[in-house]
Amino acid sequence: MNVPAEQVNVDAGTEADGSRSAVDDGIPRWVYVAAAAADDKLGQDTVVLSMAELLGVVDAFVVTAGRNVRQVHTLVEEIERQVKEAGGPSPASVEGLRDAGWVLMDYGDFVVHVFLDEVRYFYDLEHLWSGAPRVRWQDQAAG
Repeated sequence: MNVPAEQVNVDAGTEADGSRSAVDDGIPRWVYVAAAAADDKLGQDTVVLSMAELLGVVDAFVVTAGRNVRQVHTLVEEIERQVKEAGGPSPASVEGLRDAGWVLMDYGDFVVHVFLDEVRYFYDLEHLWSGAPRVRWQDQAAG
C-alpha cells in the first residue's frame, strides 16, 4: 500500500452519540475528492470509513447512494471525472454498472461503493463495518 505525501495521521475518537470518527485520517486525498464529487451530484448520506486498521488492503471506503439508476450512473461518472481531473488515478475496475444496484469502483488504496438507495440499506455496509472510524470528509474536501 503506497502512502502519498498528502496523507495525515489517524486521530480516531468517539462522538457524543457514541459513533467513532476520524478527523485527520491518514487516507489519500483522492478519497475526499470522490466523496465531494458524490455530494456534488446529490449522493445520499455520503460516508467515508477509514478501513486501514480493519482490512489492511485498502485505506478507505466511500459509501454513497442514488435514488434511481440514472443517478447511480451519474454519481459513478462524476466521481471518476473529478478524481481524474484532480490528478488522481482511474479506477482499476468498475463492477456492477450494468445493473447499477451496487457499483464498486476499485481505486486500489480505496474503494467507492455507489448504491441504489434501497440496496444500500439492504446490505448496510456502515453497520457491517461499524468498527471503522467515520471520516469527517467535508472538512478535508473544503480544505
